[in-house]
Amino acid sequence: MFARQFALLSFALLLAACSKVNEVNYAKLTAGMDKAEVQALLGAPTECSGALGMSSCTWGDAKSSISVQFAADKVLLFSGQGLK
Repeated sequence: MFARQFALLSFALLLAACSKVNEVNYAKLTAGMDKAEVQALLGAPTECSGALGMSSCTWGDAKSSISVQFAADKVLLFSGQGLK
């Protein structure tokens, strides 16, 4: 039982350490990038919303996140919070 708990904890820490929401990937974002390029860089977004050709997607959690605003699936604005 202890070995299983240890393995699960190790896996969770490994995933957290490999987060794509970081300063390095944030620095790769540029205005005009396709939404598909951003998803290839950051993975699937945590949440998205939008209407009328505009959308806003967020990657990450309350501690660290990247938000990107799209117009016609092209990056318009982006911001980061708590990145390491």
